[in-house]
Amino acid sequence: MPEGVKALQAAQQVSGGFELRLEGFPWGTEFYLKTGRMMPADGLKILEMFDAIYLGAVGLPALAPDNVTLWGLLLPIRKSFQQYINLRPIRLLPGLAGPLKGKGPDDINFVCVRENSEGEYAGAGGRVHVDTAHEVAIQTSVFTRHAVERVMRFSFEMARRRPKSKLTSVTKSNACQYSMVFWDEVFAQLSQEYPDVQTDKWHIDSMAARLVTHPEAFDVVVASNLFADILTDLGGAIQGSLGTPASANLNPERQYPSMFEPVHGSAPDIYGKKISNPIATIWAGALMLDWLGENKASDLVLDGLVAYTQAGKALTPDLGGAASTSQAGDAIRTQILEAGEKR
Repeated sequence: MPEGVKALQAAQQVSGGFELRLEGFPWGTEFYLKTGRMMPADGLKILEMFDAIYLGAVGLPALAPDNVTLWGLLLPIRKSFQQYINLRPIRLLPGLAGPLKGKGPDDINFVCVRENSEGEYAGAGGRVHVDTAHEVAIQTSVFTRHAVERVMRFSFEMARRRPKSKLTSVTKSNACQYSMVFWDEVFAQLSQEYPDVQTDKWHIDSMAARLVTHPEAFDVVVASNLFADILTDLGGAIQGSLGTPASANLNPERQYPSMFEPVHGSAPDIYGKKISNPIATIWAGALMLDWLGENKASDLVLDGLVAYTQAGKALTPDLGGAASTSQAGDAIRTQILEAGEKR
């Protein structure tokens, strides 16, 4: 997060015309160990006053179970602030070597739109006969027409603005005969309203394979909460590292603050080694600037990231380098400043 803030401040410095006022909150696992909560009881009320939320990777499974992290911090923010769009660009930055043979930056460049409010993560269900031989756990997916239509309309509108004008729906209607058949029906109905957008659909298992074999086939992808969550981790892998993908949790009506964060988790296996890749957090900052209307500053951050990866210097170990997190952040900041001078 310090490297993300440095990048934002560099973009502010060279683009001018606005001021970022930042306030930090030390919420997360350490806060949980001290208080029994991932954030204060009035945390949502505190956050509601801000224009945007810039979230660092949180969670340490050895100290607090992942479900505590998710349901104690991330999901309450997403749900309470109606951040029903989760936007995740999947792009192999120039200069980085992805794991797919023969696939370069021109082939891996699409956007995944994830339904972020219900679906498989709706939280409906329960457990009975706990700690007995007859224990039962039920987790129920929830798909409402209201939520499915709005995420699909958002995706259609985005596809309409992009050069390929193509939208892919991810489903599993051969096995999920209620929820996913419903998903397909809504997609087919809305397709009639967007004759200028090319559409196709893939079952989730075939889609996972297709991302590896033909990533260039995709432009905008819309999927349910679970399916998009899994696919975008795969997307991060084909981007060259899970340290690179960013995400935006959007409330499109802007009634509440939107939240911007890296896709990757807190990487407990390298925690404290100071070698984490800052690209995802910095990229999330660029998404935030764009959402706040500071498009020039957002472009400067992305230009800085591209120049950094093309130079191939001060890369972190996950990208084949030996730089520390702060060294990588400093290099990116320098590229942002230089990009600003060229404009």
